Amino acid sequence: MTLLHVPSYSRAERDRRWALARDLMEAEGVDALIAYGEHECADLAPFAPDVYFTNDRPGSIVVFCRDRDPIQLTWATLAVQDHIEARRRGDELWIEPHNIRVAKHAAGVVEVLREHHLEQAAVGVLGLDPYPPFHVNPIMPHVLWSGVLAELPAVTFKPVGLGYLFATICQSDEELAVIRYSAAAGDAMARAMLEATAPGVNEADIYAAGMAAAFRLGAAAPDMLLSSGPGFISWGPPAWSYRPQAPRVIEEGDIVLAEVFCRFGMKETQHQVAIAVGEPHPDILAAAGIARAAYDAGLKAARPGNTFGDIVEAMQEPLTQADSWNIHPLVHTLNPMGPVGGFGAGLRRVPEARDYGRLFELPTMGAELPLAPGMTFAFEPNAVVGGRAVNIGGTVVIGEDDPTELNPFTARLLHA
Repeated sequence: MTLLHVPSYSRAERDRRWALARDLMEAEGVDALIAYGEHECADLAPFAPDVYFTNDRPGSIVVFCRDRDPIQLTWATLAVQDHIEARRRGDELWIEPHNIRVAKHAAGVVEVLREHHLEQAAVGVLGLDPYPPFHVNPIMPHVLWSGVLAELPAVTFKPVGLGYLFATICQSDEELAVIRYSAAAGDAMARAMLEATAPGVNEADIYAAGMAAAFRLGAAAPDMLLSSGPGFISWGPPAWSYRPQAPRVIEEGDIVLAEVFCRFGMKETQHQVAIAVGEPHPDILAAAGIARAAYDAGLKAARPGNTFGDIVEAMQEPLTQADSWNIHPLVHTLNPMGPVGGFGAGLRRVPEARDYGRLFELPTMGAELPLAPGMTFAFEPNAVVGGRAVNIGGTVVIGEDDPTELNPFTARLLHA
């Protein structure tokens, strides 16, 4: 299984991103920029602005000082070893060897800033802002950052996450090519999952089929949310992935719901897979119809001149009219993640919910984001009817006029 063309980034893309970093510094009134990257092997929604500027292995801190080339601070020698091997292979690398240090700690950050005489400067930081949906609190480690503050008390550190979001959320042509490749790999995952679904197989068989399809295309599929049964309102990774128990066996009349996360070149696409096994229950068909209506409404609102909040409101309207509710966001941004539609309010309708402690519904965040060409969104409309949920959708790109659907295959109920 191969695709005809595997895209990559040019040196021009590197220069564009580095210029973006310097423009961000100027706009924020800072003399340096620190980009903290989450550790490698992070699964869902990784916080990786370091990779945005290095095009290399995740898990470093990147520091821009005035107009100098960035310095990359890695956590171990492993990243240096990889860099050496990449140079031997002739890979296109963005960071020069002399600007890479094994120093992803407070002392390493302090050393770089002192070398550039920034002990009393203003410094922008990526890592001190929330990064929803999974990092509702800043991701910067307390011990690391406390050490930096203690050593540089005269430096003014400024969170610049919002500025970074606005600067990077509209994808370049090269980035869109990478995203389209990821989207095609995600479609291959969904088709493989559909082919694998039948009474008698188990959830792990379906999961494995999807992952294998992505891996064969050289795409990373870091995780998958998956549930099955005659009807349910749960949403998350399969229980056997975190609790020692056997994967559930698929039965006639089941619905299999999954959210597939596909990543290529650290650009992510998302794919909502809904597979009916045999004749669907009427509530499943009704929920699928509501979800599709929400999807279509979102497409109509996904145009420059509108805001992210307009998309959320448009997608919510079919659920409101049908007296339904959503178990997870209807839509959120991708590349980077950030603004996300609200969810959770409908849980209060479930009788068992009263057995639990404090319940908190997530409100829509970032509704004021203006839509612009090149933005990417995960359209994941979902609806509950009679205690049975259905989710459909895929990745959508904002265009100059009409949006582009990268995954119409999963924007409907599939039938095994």
